[in-house]
Amino acid sequence: MFMRKNSELEGLLARIDNNVSNNYKDAAQEYLDEYEKKLMELVQKNVLKEKQKAHYESLLGVYREKMKEFRHKDQKPYWT
Repeated sequence: MFMRKNSELEGLLARIDNNVSNNYKDAAQEYLDEYEKKLMELVQKNVLKEKQKAHYESLLGVYREKMKEFRHKDQKPYWT
């Protein structure tokens, strides 16, 4: 009934959320890339069940969309 969570991926998601909430844009992007690499590694090794795989892949899409322009170089100066 309940999906078991993967501690490695959940830890990376927590780090991403923490960095986003503190406006650490570069660190959040790095952890998102690390999350994607770890997810792909676990998928290739068949560690995740189908429900877990679908859940974490959908989260990857949500985070990618949410953080699309979440970089310092994309930040608009307040004086313009």
